[in-house]
Amino acid sequence: MRGLSVPSFYKNMTFKEKVKQVVEEALLEKPSIFLIDLTISDSFKVVVGIDGDNGVVLQDCIDISRAVESNLDREEQDYSLEVASVGVGSPLKQIRQYKKNIGRTLIVKTNTQNIEAELVEANDLFIILSWKAREPKKIGKGKETVQKEQQILYSDIKEAIVTVTF
Repeated sequence: MRGLSVPSFYKNMTFKEKVKQVVEEALLEKPSIFLIDLTISDSFKVVVGIDGDNGVVLQDCIDISRAVESNLDREEQDYSLEVASVGVGSPLKQIRQYKKNIGRTLIVKTNTQNIEAELVEANDLFIILSWKAREPKKIGKGKETVQKEQQILYSDIKEAIVTVTF
């Protein structure tokens, strides 16, 4: 009878748990920075995506990277590490990101519509978008500009991206 070998995913899971814990501890040192993505590939490439209430500077990425490297042993598990801020044009993934972008223009996709509008409110349940639209006049011919507002639950948002204007 052959001996049972330990599946490799157990080793990966242990490494992943260590990385997650180290990243979370590093973020405790920087309360305005928060984790957006943490991925670890089968080849042990660790990618940490962060964002911040006031943006992310290079030093934030360096600090998180150093914290991870100083708390993981490459002799135990060789890995590569990339720490970066989420890029402009990346979809918003957390309520905290919506709250920090109040006053900016978003493109929000739901199952039924695409809206480009200003984010005027973000709470723990929904966002409120506001925009101007041209609609037929209620009386007479022609169109008039009206202010529109719509509340959208986070659960209804398929994707939301901050637009960048120059």
